[in-house]
Amino acid sequence: MTVPTAKKPAARRKPRPKPCPDCNGTGEITETVRVGARKGRATDNRQTGLCLTCWGSGEATTD
Repeated sequence: MTVPTAKKPAARRKPRPKPCPDCNGTGEITETVRVGARKGRATDNRQTGLCLTCWGSGEATTD
């Protein structure tokens, strides 16, 4: 004869924050490097920088 056991309460999880729409949750943004004073010719090189929308956290800000 088996005795039914009580169910364990479900673990509560914190809701995950939405990823930043500008950097897709990475915290960094890549930009094309431009050369030249007037026309700003784009090169094949890329430069990474801190995402200014989420300040590098990768989480969307709640407004």
